Amino acid sequence: MGWTAHNNGTNSPISPSPRKVRIMGLAWQQGPLDAGAVGHFLTAQPLPERLLFVEPLRRRMRVRFGDLWIADSEDVVLLHEPGRYPVAYFPRDAIDPEVLVVEEQRTEHRDLGVTTWFAVTAGGRSVRRGAWCHSALPEHAKVLDGRIAFAWRAMDAFYEEDDRIVGHAADPYHRIDIRSTSRHLVVRDGDRVVADTRRPAVLYESGFAPRWYVPRDDVDENALIQVDGQTFCPYKGLASYYTIGERVRAAWSYVDAWPEVGAVRNMVSFEPDKIDVGLDGHRLHLEPGQTVLPHGVDRGLDPDELLPLAEQRKVYKR
Repeated sequence: MGWTAHNNGTNSPISPSPRKVRIMGLAWQQGPLDAGAVGHFLTAQPLPERLLFVEPLRRRMRVRFGDLWIADSEDVVLLHEPGRYPVAYFPRDAIDPEVLVVEEQRTEHRDLGVTTWFAVTAGGRSVRRGAWCHSALPEHAKVLDGRIAFAWRAMDAFYEEDDRIVGHAADPYHRIDIRSTSRHLVVRDGDRVVADTRRPAVLYESGFAPRWYVPRDDVDENALIQVDGQTFCPYKGLASYYTIGERVRAAWSYVDAWPEVGAVRNMVSFEPDKIDVGLDGHRLHLEPGQTVLPHGVDRGLDPDELLPLAEQRKVYKR
């Protein structure tokens, strides 16, 4: 199967105190500015159907292409657009002027007007539609004037300082909280008890329903049949999947999750719409907000981004 995104939780043995990592979507996956937001603004008049939000990133960001650094700036701004992951825009003077070649094609952005596209050429390589700018911005969006965004899939890597950022530009509003609990969670496949624990971890991820994770010691490992194919979450890492009896891909685990979500590393979570998951005697049901939507130029999930974290974040010297 292909590399796809997944919205479940991650990481290692339960820590004695709650683990927390900042991660929440402002304009996507039911975030406040997304069309499918689970909450709503308390205003007397309805808000516009679409709201775009832009802010300074306040982090040094770099772009690597063709074994060269082609952009490097501490003055990046982040655009949050409904239904999209955030996109980083660089000032023109932070980009090597020789790497951008204007293309003839123009497109029309529904909110920001005419979009001019560039081929990116460096290090003996060239890619069409590798970058863009909005060249006829309305007055209220002038903060983006002269700024360039790079297609995530087309570049070799993006970095914040010396750490590689994978999947898409990090969303400062996406958040994950992991809590340990003594609630009683039981998973059954018919009459067979697959998991029984009084020490699960619950992972709360912005925009998504809670996901419950069980320590491996409290799972009948003989019931889990690992299947081919993994999915990738930019905030949690690679998820492996398990079939239980005739219930295909009914469980998953982030065996080597990112360190930021280490509290559920190698634990197992179960899909309540595929298998019987009971919490304190009440059966869980799949809640709204569990489907990850596909995205375009602002997301890249190439296999080379799925290497071990240490390799992902290795330092390149100038």
